[in-house]
Amino acid sequence: MYFLQGLLVGLATFAPVGMQNLFIINTALVQPVRRIILTLIILALFDMSLSAAAFYGIGAVLEIWPITKLIVLIFGGLLIVYMGGNIFRTEPDMRNVDTHIPIKKIIMSAIVVSWGNPQAILDATMMLGAFQANIPKEGIYYFFAGFLTMTPMWFSALATTMHLLAKKIKISHMVWINRFCGTVLTIYGIKLFIDGITMLLEFL
Repeated sequence: MYFLQGLLVGLATFAPVGMQNLFIINTALVQPVRRIILTLIILALFDMSLSAAAFYGIGAVLEIWPITKLIVLIFGGLLIVYMGGNIFRTEPDMRNVDTHIPIKKIIMSAIVVSWGNPQAILDATMMLGAFQANIPKEGIYYFFAGFLTMTPMWFSALATTMHLLAKKIKISHMVWINRFCGTVLTIYGIKLFIDGITMLLEFL
């Protein structure tokens, strides 16, 4: 159950058409298979390393200061609702994405987008922390395993689909991915926020 929940949250988190997904889409449309696979590995590794750091970092904080569970639930829930709303409204744009760059530049771009982006670190920490605060201890690692598993699954599925259907894919199709993912994250965020408010009322 928790592994499946992690997969679903991972899907809703990774699937929206952002900078990394746009790069994967365009790479899959124009590059040979070997280059596509290498790009996927690089991006997935940096995404998973950021998720792991965020997950274990917030876990330590929750154990040291239990009151942070309340804070994370409320503010993390609000952040997820905000992210879901932004994703729902986002209109994909596949223009002006350079895929003809050296592997070294792909690696540097992956570092900047993940570890060099404070907002990305904050979002990952708050989101994973919110779920971690709301899932029983015996289920949290199954949840995180599902979340991590979705990273290579989604990137691979996206690249494979784009590569095989390169001549048929339209940008309008990608809009519905954002609509679905934005809705899922918003619903989860509302639930977490309500749980946080319930905990706050118990403290009062």
